[in-house]
Amino acid sequence: MSDAYDTHSYDTRSYNSLGFERDGPIGWLELRRPQRLNAVAMRGAEELLDVAQRIAADPSLRMVAVTGQGRAFSTGIDLKDLAAGLIEPRYFDLWEQALRVFETMDKLVLCLIRGYALGGGLQLALAADLRVCTPSARLGLPAIKEGLIPGLGTWRLARYIGLGRAKAMIIGGAMIDGAEAQRIGLVDHLVEEDEADSAFEALIADYAGTNSAGCRYAKALLADCFDTGFDRFFAGYLAAQRRALESADFAEAMAAYREDRVAVWG
Repeated sequence: MSDAYDTHSYDTRSYNSLGFERDGPIGWLELRRPQRLNAVAMRGAEELLDVAQRIAADPSLRMVAVTGQGRAFSTGIDLKDLAAGLIEPRYFDLWEQALRVFETMDKLVLCLIRGYALGGGLQLALAADLRVCTPSARLGLPAIKEGLIPGLGTWRLARYIGLGRAKAMIIGGAMIDGAEAQRIGLVDHLVEEDEADSAFEALIADYAGTNSAGCRYAKALLADCFDTGFDRFFAGYLAAQRRALESADFAEAMAAYREDRVAVWG
């Protein structure tokens, strides 16, 4: 994590399976159950929704970086707890609510995928805006093998890789590696394993340079681009563009252009 800003922590002492820290305008969310490959138990789903809502409500945050502790990003639902009857049906509602908050919040969400990103782990990555991955990572939605539906991976995956590939991954339950994931458009950046942390931070810095109010309005538009008719979408775009033109970020961008310097977002 960069030392460029004073670091403040949310009070996450009550969380069992994740940690969150603020680094200036960037939030760092880490999944912390490495002994279970960051599998998410019942309480973990509650915690993820809680922290997602806290992040979304924090006006000082502009970006969120999501990582997994240890040798996996996340293997999704805790199958040991599921088999033991410790996962309640409301788990699935909590989980999808949390993912939708990340997907629609006015923060840019990036994740670093190392090791396994399976089931809910891959679903969480799909709800992020940008996915950074190592070549050796293993990604998949194997819920079919447990007799389940892979959540709203059924809604998101095809939007990234097309219906045919999504059907093959979901119905077959197979895993692919990071290199194949990049080839088919499932991940956006491929980074070497031994340089993953520094490369991830460099990408965060790059995207921070474009993360203006206009960027966040564009994210909101993209969230509905497959589901909204043209006339409604166009009206929404015009309203968002007006807000962008009235924003302090736009004024700063124009000042930076006139002065031949890099814009500094507030």
